[in-house]
Amino acid sequence: MTDIENARKPASRSPAGLLARPLRPYAEIFQIPGAWRFSTAAIIGRMPMSMFGLGTVLLISSVTGRYGVAGAVSAAGSLGYAFTSPRVARAVDSHGQRRVLLPLMTVFAMATALLIVAVQLQLPTWAFFVPGAVAGATMPSLGAMVRARWSVLLAGSPRLHTAFSFESVADELCFIVGPAAVTLLATEVYPASGVGVAALLCLLGTLWFAAQRGTEPVVTPPARPGAGRSGEPGRSGRPRRSGRVRGAAAPGLVVLAPVYLLLGAMFVSIDLSTVAFAQHFGHKPLAGFILGTYAFGSATGGLWYGSRQWRAAVEKRFALTLTLTVLGVATFWAQPNLITLTCGIYLCGLTIAPTLISGFSLLEAQARPGRRTEAMSWLSSGIAVGVAAGASVVGFIIDAHGARLGYAFAALCGAASAVTCLTGLRRLRTAGVPARAAG
Repeated sequence: MTDIENARKPASRSPAGLLARPLRPYAEIFQIPGAWRFSTAAIIGRMPMSMFGLGTVLLISSVTGRYGVAGAVSAAGSLGYAFTSPRVARAVDSHGQRRVLLPLMTVFAMATALLIVAVQLQLPTWAFFVPGAVAGATMPSLGAMVRARWSVLLAGSPRLHTAFSFESVADELCFIVGPAAVTLLATEVYPASGVGVAALLCLLGTLWFAAQRGTEPVVTPPARPGAGRSGEPGRSGRPRRSGRVRGAAAPGLVVLAPVYLLLGAMFVSIDLSTVAFAQHFGHKPLAGFILGTYAFGSATGGLWYGSRQWRAAVEKRFALTLTLTVLGVATFWAQPNLITLTCGIYLCGLTIAPTLISGFSLLEAQARPGRRTEAMSWLSSGIAVGVAAGASVVGFIIDAHGARLGYAFAALCGAASAVTCLTGLRRLRTAGVPARAAG
């Protein structure tokens, strides 16, 4: 036994040592020079992902009183983001993060300002859609970029799993703080302040993130057609098996993209059904607290999941946590009251972050050379499309049949995602991702 091990042993048996042990892997990754700076900047810069859509709805509805138009403009922004995000990520992989982020951020800020002006002046409705769609399409996708930085810094290390887990927990933190903050700003301060603060956070976080040149991934030319075939070494030094999707950024996208799209539809169905469920019991303001509990459960599960090293293959873990999530969602329609719903939604949330972490780990390990950011951005785009499509369907279901059938629709979307995953599990295995290296 080494001196270091002897020194650590008594501490690990103390109560403080037992409490600190799960957090030790996170402390280790932030010892990398510059890591805490680019990660913190990315958290600030991606706060708008949980604030901008809701802030847009609150702004337009408060000025015009038209919730239908407000929701449509927000959906246009989500679709714009889903359409451009992989293309922006491809440009990032080809030209570098800073060169793409700075002009993208400028257009986003200008479009947001035009949206606020158009609403405040009560211009024709079409004048809301143009800047709303442009703002959504140009919102920087820092989540994929920060994971790309971790992928380079921790290539081949089991700590990459911990880094991905932290970023997923950071996503959940944004969804805990963001909606509450934007609602408070828009309702208690000024209708445009929610969208304005979201844009300001994006501006500051993106500028700080782009300034971290030392950790920015070096541009790698995309692989030539036929590269990465059987017999050619991959990043792990092993022969890379061929994917079945020629030209895709990663072979697993043919399975993961529809899975994440269905998950997006499930998530938004849960959100809207929870609002309607709380309203049915006369406690509509509690919907935000209940959904915050959902995100808190996900953050808790993500922290625990990221503090451990797993022997099971990453695709098996992905299938397992996804199935557990769907089984939990399938109980929501039968909850008798808000108390049991809150408890159930927290427990179900425990498996959300591990599912998303495993999905990103799969794509990171499968991504073709020079297309890592693009590959991971497809997952965010899939969720965005699912949110837009799911919201348009579940809204009518809730209006016609109530919140319980809305929850049933959420469970149906979740079941479809699990079936898609299990059906395509063999395709996910073909990439030959080592369990330890993938996280």
